[in-house]
Amino acid sequence: MSSPDFYIITGGPGVGKTTLLGELQRRGYPYVREVAREIIREQMAEEGDALPWGNVREYTALMLARSIEDYRSALQAGEFRFFDRGIPDALGYARMNGLLPEPEWEEAGRLFRYGETVFLLPPWEEIYRPDAERKQDYAEAVDTYHCLKREYELWGYRPVEVPRLPVEQRADFVLGIISSREICSNNPL
Repeated sequence: MSSPDFYIITGGPGVGKTTLLGELQRRGYPYVREVAREIIREQMAEEGDALPWGNVREYTALMLARSIEDYRSALQAGEFRFFDRGIPDALGYARMNGLLPEPEWEEAGRLFRYGETVFLLPPWEEIYRPDAERKQDYAEAVDTYHCLKREYELWGYRPVEVPRLPVEQRADFVLGIISSREICSNNPL
């Protein structure tokens, strides 16, 4: 499966992804939420151990399964969509934590494809804030950024770094790249 009308916005933690996606949604562009925080909240509420600081393999498997569910749901909707992270994020997370990806995980990376251009938000120390679900320090956030960039390149995507600008200008940048490359025939631009 492949959808050139699906665009990933990714990066390390605390770089403004959710804020950017909120601005894009305000402008009428739908997006699929990040699964990682949802899983963390559920696991903490249930006192489960499928957490980034617990059973990392199970946490990764849950992230991947939910990302596939979200992809399939979006495909059925059949419309332009942004994703707050994608399947390669889960695969990169596995590698970053020293896990050997399961064969079915790698099959998911091959099978469920997004648009070639991936919007990568760089580390931004001035806005980075840890919280109850984001426990990494800033150095780990930087490492995550580099890991994700490599992972997306490994899977044949073209990461485009989104400049550190006010959110409205970041949204303009993303939409401008999509529009200028004419890589989305069904988008609402």
